[in-house]
Amino acid sequence: MIVAIDGPAGSGKTTVAKLLAEKTGIFYLDTGATYRALTLKALEEGADLDNEEVLREIAENLNFQIKEGRFYLDDKDVSDQIRTPLIDKSISAVVCHPGVREVMVNLQRNIVRGKDCVVEGRDTTTIVFPDADYKFFLDANPSTRSRRRFSEMKGKKLKVSFDEVKNDLERRDHADLSRVSGPLRRSEDAFYLDTSDLAVEEVVSFLAKRINR
Repeated sequence: MIVAIDGPAGSGKTTVAKLLAEKTGIFYLDTGATYRALTLKALEEGADLDNEEVLREIAENLNFQIKEGRFYLDDKDVSDQIRTPLIDKSISAVVCHPGVREVMVNLQRNIVRGKDCVVEGRDTTTIVFPDADYKFFLDANPSTRSRRRFSEMKGKKLKVSFDEVKNDLERRDHADLSRVSGPLRRSEDAFYLDTSDLAVEEVVSFLAKRINR
């Protein structure tokens, strides 16, 4: 069984997907984490983020693993490192390349092969798992999404201003919606849910009920 969840940054999809996987007792994959790990690797190697050929080669040789909910790159736990503002600012330049996305989609499919899984990202319901058993698109208004992302950053003791977070979010939205390969869009058969005024627990419970039904 594949439960696919899409939505823009700050819509709550990562937190919801994680808790839903725990509630249903199945595997969880944040596809965004694979791109974040790739971005980190590219930055570490000093790669030109505009060079699709170089980035594709890095993607093809990416040593990425998930162990007990933590993300590992070259056997090093990078779960926190891939959530920093530097990655937020750089990731759009990496994920826009069609050749890179092709390699990463294959990686994501291989990670969950043979597993019941909750998978979330930007193109999970449309590109990665178009035949998922359950599809959801979570959304929220821009101000709510900015506040959520800012709270997340502050909780990690990262020094960022609200305006920085808001501007980064707007930039990510534009990049996600306008890129040619794997753009953020709602699949026609995905259930749409605005989470602006909903608590995380309410969203998780709602999705779990639809799955159980």
